[in-house]
Amino acid sequence: MSAREHSLLLIGESWFSHTIHTKGFDSFTTSTYEEGCADFVAALESRGWTVDHIPSHLVDTQMPSTAEALSRYAVVALSDVGSNTFLLRRPTFIGGQVAPDLLELIAAYTTGGGGLVMVGGYMSFSGIDGKAGYGQTRLQEVLPVTISAGDDRVERPAGVAPTIHLPGHPTVAAITGPWPSLLGYNRLTARPPGQVVASCGNDPLLAVGTFGRGRSVAFASDLGPHWAPEKFTSWEGYPALWHGIASWAAGL
Repeated sequence: MSAREHSLLLIGESWFSHTIHTKGFDSFTTSTYEEGCADFVAALESRGWTVDHIPSHLVDTQMPSTAEALSRYAVVALSDVGSNTFLLRRPTFIGGQVAPDLLELIAAYTTGGGGLVMVGGYMSFSGIDGKAGYGQTRLQEVLPVTISAGDDRVERPAGVAPTIHLPGHPTVAAITGPWPSLLGYNRLTARPPGQVVASCGNDPLLAVGTFGRGRSVAFASDLGPHWAPEKFTSWEGYPALWHGIASWAAGL
């Protein structure tokens, strides 16, 4: 087994929060940096995966910009990071220069034999207010779902239980029993050649498809809070789910 076979590049799942505290007449601000991928990374590492993480604000400087560099990974996973982060990097947005289209690079990586996983969130697929914007990018061509043009969030604060349609599919075959409820997801539409492995109501939750020599997966909900509550991230099936998704995407 080569090191590449179980290597995954996670992009996104980080944010800065700038908070205004008002106490009577006075106010002050605080800033924090946070990452939401600890449970996901731990789950994959417990199954033998090596995970490299590029936080959202470092895509500009750390994202591989050549096919050779990206091909070091068996799987590329995008989570909660909008398309503008890849399309409007400093050389183009500030310098007005021609630069590689990183989403076109990921699409070519996928059709060339790589594994692509997009995980849901406020800045995934179409996202909040439609700001994630992936439906107008090359990644739409290599995902097993159609992305809407507007705000695609479905909030389910009372919880929604996933329904499994293909329990024997390798992405979920190792999971037994019911899944914990989720608190929301991105509303997607399945499209050929994709298969819907699991759904929330009438909407795809987990869809898979092959594109060229590669494979891609769309997981419409989150990998951590808030859509994936603690009961989901601590669920015994959580590591099996992500191991199954990553392994299938990698063609293992």
